[in-house]
Formats: sequence, structure tokens, C-alpha cells
Amino acid sequence: MEATNKTLVLEFMLKGFSGGAKLSIIVFVIIMFLFFIIVFGNTFLIIIICINHQLHLPMYYFLAALSLMEILTNFLVIPKVLTIIIAGQTGISKEVCFTQCFFYFFCTSSCFLFLGVMSFDRYVAICHPLRYCTIMRKKFCILLVFGCWASAICSILYPIVVLSRMQYCSPILDHLFCDSAALVRVSCTDATLIKVYGIFSAIFILIGPLTITIISYILIVFTVIRIPSDTGRQKTFSTCLAHLTMVAIVFGSAIFLEMRPPSYQSVEVNKVLILGTTMLAPLANPFVYTLRNKSVKDAIAVTLKRKKIFF
Repeated sequence: MEATNKTLVLEFMLKGFSGGAKLSIIVFVIIMFLFFIIVFGNTFLIIIICINHQLHLPMYYFLAALSLMEILTNFLVIPKVLTIIIAGQTGISKEVCFTQCFFYFFCTSSCFLFLGVMSFDRYVAICHPLRYCTIMRKKFCILLVFGCWASAICSILYPIVVLSRMQYCSPILDHLFCDSAALVRVSCTDATLIKVYGIFSAIFILIGPLTITIISYILIVFTVIRIPSDTGRQKTFSTCLAHLTMVAIVFGSAIFLEMRPPSYQSVEVNKVLILGTTMLAPLANPFVYTLRNKSVKDAIAVTLKRKKIFF
């Protein structure tokens, strides 16, 4: 009986959102507008970091890498979502599907890891300022970036290889893009091993950086409260506000997705939540760092004044 249900799947069909034509146009316009802001805002932030020497510091190198991953994440998902909504082009080849799945989780995993690395950078900068330049050397920062990418690849490579070799009972994925959970749902093969691996991978990618962040900021708080002046404490802690805001958004969204109540577990709600969390952090990132980080604000002001960027 099991064998008769197996289908040779060469192409998957993404169901996308359910709704009428008018609603589809409204959703298309909103997503397109937000996508433009994400790409423009994060690209602008990367350019500002690259062309201003005062931002050539480890913290901003990691920020540029984070922004790049957020741009790539949205480029992997949003264009296909838009073509599904406006043109009804739901088909996606098996190879493209697994490629999209791999790079989506690679980019999102990298973002979690970069936020953990940025927490460590803030810890060293505030708790060990005299040793900061010695510890956060250029070579060490490059190793941290490549380490994050290598860890992200290791965490997702095995599940993607297994998924690509599975047999599927249906080509229809009730999702906006090729998500591993959607693929597992239509698989005819026992996916217990992937599910167990996914739990351990989530612990490493999500809980690991979050633990580093919590420990780093506990130590930062102990250091800050020993600063004698209120002005000094405020100035020191203000350098962490932008990063803390992004940590709250990124990790808060991920934890909510994993631990949301049963009323938010339906397929349609799940699509909206995953799309929302995919776009929320990249949308917030350039605004958070331009509004809450004085160094970035000063760099933008100097850049615009010198007319290095033309709009």
C-alpha cells in the first residue's frame, strides 16, 4: 500500500496564499514595497560601512555580514512569493526547491550566529577595552565570520541531502517557499531522523547564540554598574541598544514561531507568520542602526554632506 502512494516528483507546486484577486493585489503591493525597503535599506547600510573608515571596526564588519545575509534571505523567498501571488506561477523544480531550502536556512542560521558573535564583540569592547584591539584582530574577525558560515552549512547540509533523496507522496507544498517542514509533510519516507536532527540543530543555532548573548550582557551589566558616573553608564550602554533591539526581534520571532499557541498553528496562519518573521528583522535592521547608533548616524551625515552617494 505504501508503494502505491509514492509519486515520482520532478516539480513541486507551492500553494501560496488563499484569497481573492483584489486581496492578492493588495498583498502583492505591500510585500513588494517592504521588499524594496529591505533591499535598499540594508544595501545602503553596507555601503555606508564600506566607505566610512570610522566604521571599519569589528562590530560593523559583523553588521555588514548580517545585512548581507538578510538581503539574500529575502531574495531567496520574496521574488517567488510575488510571482505566485501576481502570476500564479506556483511550479518550482526539485533541484531549485532544495537549493532554495538550503540557502534559506543557511542565511537565517548565519544571522543567529552573527548576532551571537556581535554580543561577544560588545562584551570584549566594554569589559576588556584595553585588550579589545588585541583580541578582535582582523584575522580573528574573518575567522569568526567564516566560522559562522561553516557552522550554518554544517547544520543544514545533512537534512537537505536526506530530503533530496526522499520519495514524495505529493508534489503539492502548502507553503510559500520550499521549507523543510513542508517537504517532510509530503514525504513518503520516515523522517524521524531528520526531525531529531532538526531539534539538535535548532538548539545549536538558536539556543547557542542566545546563551552567548545572555551571558555577554550579564557581564556587561556588571561592568556598566561599576562605572561611577551616570553619564558614563548611559553612554556605554547606549552602544549596545541597537544590537539588543535586533536580538529581541530576531530571537523573539524565532522563539514565538517554535512555541506559539495552538490557535496560531493553522497552515494559513503559519504562512503569514513565517513570511512576517522573514521580513521583520531585515526591515528593522537599517532603521534600528541608523536611529539608535550614533556612529552610523554620524557616518551617514558625513557621507551625504560630502555627496559620496547620489540618490
